Amino acid sequence: MSAPPQRSSKSNTNLLPIIKHLKDTYLIWFGYFQKLPKIHRYTLGLRVDNLFVEIIENLSSASFSKSLEKQDFISLAIRKNDTLKVLMIILWETKSIDNKEYIFLSKQLDEMGKMLGGWISHLQKQNSPGNKLGEKRED
Repeated sequence: MSAPPQRSSKSNTNLLPIIKHLKDTYLIWFGYFQKLPKIHRYTLGLRVDNLFVEIIENLSSASFSKSLEKQDFISLAIRKNDTLKVLMIILWETKSIDNKEYIFLSKQLDEMGKMLGGWISHLQKQNSPGNKLGEKRED
């Protein structure tokens, strides 16, 4: 009987930094999710979990899309990230997550928002009318 395959950190090297950041944040959230009170675990907690997965899907799709299509996926990820922030506030205010968990997740989601904003801003500059389609701007 052979040993199970070893997990390697090399798999992280192929991820975009923003996707790696989100994945790492999700793994922390997943630990919190398992400890949520039942009253929120299968309602609000499950919705938060689904939003994380949907954002991962959006960013994966954006990473493989053409430049103009990327903006739609990133805009959707921004909206979902903003929704996550509000749901985290609700979980915190109802004491389903503690102060430390809320502060950590809030900082991670704020950082995600900055990364998403930077990515979409770069694409908007790259696709602006003054820039020929497909031509990379030197920033």
